Amino acid sequence: MSVPQWALLVGVLLFAMTLTGTWLHRLPLSSAMVYLALGWLLGPQVANVLRPDPYEHVELLERLSELALLISLFTVGLRLDMPLRDKRWRLPLRLAFVSMALMVAMVTAVGVFWLGLSVGASVLLGAILAPTDPVLASDVSSDPGARHDRLGQSLAGEGALNDGAALPLMMLALGLLGVHDLGAGMVRWWTVDLLWATVGGLLMGAAVGTASGRIVVWLRSRYAEAVGLDEFLGLGVVGMSYGMAQVSLASGLLAVFAAGMALQRVSERPRPNTQPLPAATSAAGHAYEKRAVHSHHASATMRDSVQGFNERLEKFAEMALVLLLGAMLAYTQPLPALWWFVPLMLLVLRPISAACSVVGEGLTAPQSAMICWFGIRGIGSIFYVLFAIRHGLPTALADTLLTLTLWTVATSIVVHGITAQPLMTRYLSWRQQRRARRSA
Repeated sequence: MSVPQWALLVGVLLFAMTLTGTWLHRLPLSSAMVYLALGWLLGPQVANVLRPDPYEHVELLERLSELALLISLFTVGLRLDMPLRDKRWRLPLRLAFVSMALMVAMVTAVGVFWLGLSVGASVLLGAILAPTDPVLASDVSSDPGARHDRLGQSLAGEGALNDGAALPLMMLALGLLGVHDLGAGMVRWWTVDLLWATVGGLLMGAAVGTASGRIVVWLRSRYAEAVGLDEFLGLGVVGMSYGMAQVSLASGLLAVFAAGMALQRVSERPRPNTQPLPAATSAAGHAYEKRAVHSHHASATMRDSVQGFNERLEKFAEMALVLLLGAMLAYTQPLPALWWFVPLMLLVLRPISAACSVVGEGLTAPQSAMICWFGIRGIGSIFYVLFAIRHGLPTALADTLLTLTLWTVATSIVVHGITAQPLMTRYLSWRQQRRARRSA
C-alpha cells in the first residue's frame, strides 16, 4: 500500500473508533476485541494489507511492543496513587510475585511433561505467559471513577509489576537454552539479571520521576517557568528512566513504572501567606496557565495533564499492538496442543496461582473469584515472545512458543472481554445488596 492509502486506512479506523466508542460500552465487547478482529481481517488471511511477519520483522515488532509496554507501565504508575506504606499494596505484590512464580512453575511442569519441551524452553514459556496486562485489566473496576478501587488497582498493579519482574526469569530461561550468559555458578544471573536489574531499575526510575517532577513544579510555582508541553514532560521522563536503566544493565521496564509512580507523588510546599484558588465561578474552571503556576495547585495540575495525555497515548498503543496481534495470528502453526493448553492456562492455572496469593487478604468470595478470573494476557507476553525469538531460538521452538503465546493472548482478550461487563454488573449488584443489608 502507498503512503496515502495507509493514511486513509488509519484515518478511517481512528474515526470509526471515535464514533463507535460509546456504542461499544453498551455491548459485552471490549475495544481490544474489535482491534483484534480488525487486525485479522487486515492480515494475510483476508485482506493481506498487514503482513507483520514475526521472523522477518522481529526487531521492529519487538521495539513496537516494547514501546507500547513502556507507555502502559508509565501510565499505570501514574494511576496507582496509594501511599507506598499502604497495606493495600500487599495484594498486588503477592499477585505479581507469588502468583507469577507459581504460574511459571506450573507452566514449566506442563511444558516438560505434556508438551515435551526441555526445562529451559518450558521455563521460557512460563516467563512469557506469566505476566498479566495492566492496560486491559484497568477496564475491570468495582468502582468506576473511584480513586481507590481495590479490585481494579490490584489487577493493574499486578500487571505492571509482573511485566517487569518476568524479565529475570526470561534471562534465566535463555541462559538454560544457551543463548544468554548466566555466569559461572549463575553468579551473573543472580547479581545482574535479578538483583541489580530489579533494585537498580526501581531506584533509578524513582529518582528520575521525583527529580523531574520537583524541578518542573519548583520552576512553575516560583518563577512561572516551564509551563506547558506536559506531553514532552511525560515522554521525557519515560525516555530518561528507560535509557538510564538500560545503559546501567538494570530493568528499563521497572524503571519506567517506578518513574510514573514517583512523578505522581510529587507535591510542592505552598508558598507562605498564599491561599488555594477559590472555587471556579464557571463550568470551564480556572485556566491551565493559572493553575499550573499556583503553588497550591502546580503539582496536581502537572500530574493530571501528564496522566491525561499518557492515557490517550496508551489507548493508541493498545490499538496498534492488538491490530498487529490479529494479523500475526496468520503466522502461527496448527499445533494440536492449542486445544487443551489455552483453556488450561486461563481456566485452571491462573485461578490456582491467584487463589494461593489472595489467602489471608480478607477478600470476600466474589472479590477472590474476580481476581482469579481476570488474569488477562496482553502486550507483555507479545513483547517477551518477540524478545526471545530475537535472541536466536531454534525455528521449531520459536514456532511453538509463538503459536502458544499469540493464541493464549488472543483468546484471553476475547473471553475476558466478553465476560468483563456482565461479571462486573453482577458483582456491583451483589455489593450494593451487601451494603444495604449492613445499613438495615
